[in-house]
Amino acid sequence: MEHINKRLMNWASILDPGTREQAEKASRMPFIFPHLALMPDAHLGKGATVGSVIPTLGAIIPAAVGVDIGCGMIAVRTQFTQDDFRPRPLAALREAIEKAVPLSAGKYNKHLTSTARERVGVLAAHAEKAGFDPGSYVGNWELQLGTLGSGNHFIEVTLDETGQVWLFLHSGSRGVGNKIAQKHIRIAREQCDRRWISLPDLDLAYLVEGEDEFWHYIREMRWAQEFAWLNREEMMDRVVDCVTDWIGRDVERQEVVNCHHNYTEQETHFGKKVWLSRKGAINAEKGTPGLIPGSMGTASYVVVGKGNALSLNSSPHGAGREYSRSAARRAFNREDLRKAMVGIEYRDTDAFIDEIPAAYKDIDIVMHDARDLVEVRHTLRQIVNVKGD
Repeated sequence: MEHINKRLMNWASILDPGTREQAEKASRMPFIFPHLALMPDAHLGKGATVGSVIPTLGAIIPAAVGVDIGCGMIAVRTQFTQDDFRPRPLAALREAIEKAVPLSAGKYNKHLTSTARERVGVLAAHAEKAGFDPGSYVGNWELQLGTLGSGNHFIEVTLDETGQVWLFLHSGSRGVGNKIAQKHIRIAREQCDRRWISLPDLDLAYLVEGEDEFWHYIREMRWAQEFAWLNREEMMDRVVDCVTDWIGRDVERQEVVNCHHNYTEQETHFGKKVWLSRKGAINAEKGTPGLIPGSMGTASYVVVGKGNALSLNSSPHGAGREYSRSAARRAFNREDLRKAMVGIEYRDTDAFIDEIPAAYKDIDIVMHDARDLVEVRHTLRQIVNVKGD
């Protein structure tokens, strides 16, 4: 761990100057307590660094939660082993998943499944209690439940170190969560501008606790976090159904882990209750299970937290980008991606070049840097990868 300044601690051995500078700006905000923690996968973000843990007193920075509120992972350990999957064509399973779950930005359900309808009902009731209408943000928000999105979101079938099959996916609160975030980031800027507050970065604009705008954001953000959680559950239900149909046997959910990595909760650290925003970080309290994915062609990890107080009970959420999407497209080509994905069933397309494993930090280095934050329980390697364009 590197103590960069009194309010900034860093666990990333790979940290470019721009990311360091961005984190230093955030750490100087007057309401940070006790310090900002940079995770091993830290990289440049919008306002606040991705892979940072930001504790605040009496204020909250909407951009420090991010625009994909509640984004995170879910994994299910099944009873199946590699031997159960070996004689069957994995391409058929991939294609079934691609039909069952709408992929890519702007792709939604045409109708709700029975499980999605139940979850939408829960969300609608909670939105009414929170005093807002999700339809005012996105008219078809109900049809977004059970959809993946694009970018680094994925669905995978993986094997652990014993050959046990795990189902694994990554997604968040989709378009409705993005619209909620964008609105409150704008309101925070307006509030700071109205008060003549000079900010080191406009995306560090904040809302003041106790004011209506603050609580409106908290209520809607919590709703979006719940949407993201239920969205992952709904997609996992569909993936389980696909596996059941493909293999001809029911899937036993022997273990389930579901965790956010873009969210805010009230937690107590160093004797004070703070608003703790994890932007690209997971809860790593002692004994808490978590998930840390690599890239579409590298290992992912099932972990348990060690409760490191200086890290604010947090750990990395993934490998973290080393190349921007545009830089990755300039540096790599489709043949590079094919070489990186040998042995993995995936959709062979130019659309995923910016997701090539080489565009990300070395997950082995990230996990080495995180050795005081989490304990690895299982190492997962994908045999099927599903992504949206």
